[in-house]
Amino acid sequence: MEFKRLELESEPRGIRKLIKSESFRRSLLYISIGAVAGFLLFFFSEGQLQQSISFKDVLKSAGVGGFFGFFIANSPCARNRC
Repeated sequence: MEFKRLELESEPRGIRKLIKSESFRRSLLYISIGAVAGFLLFFFSEGQLQQSISFKDVLKSAGVGGFFGFFIANSPCARNRC
């Protein structure tokens, strides 16, 4: 009898597996694009009218944009489950 040698490679675990996944990278990309878009929307709509822009307003608008980016990247339609 002849047996073939089975070669096993270790798979990344935990956080390394999460960071190397394509869906995580796509989510980060969409979140960052959404945050920048949220900031630009705030700046061009309300930011130019105000004398001083507070960090709280900028953070809030970037957070909302980041949430929309996360939602678009992880929606069921993005995964072809519509």
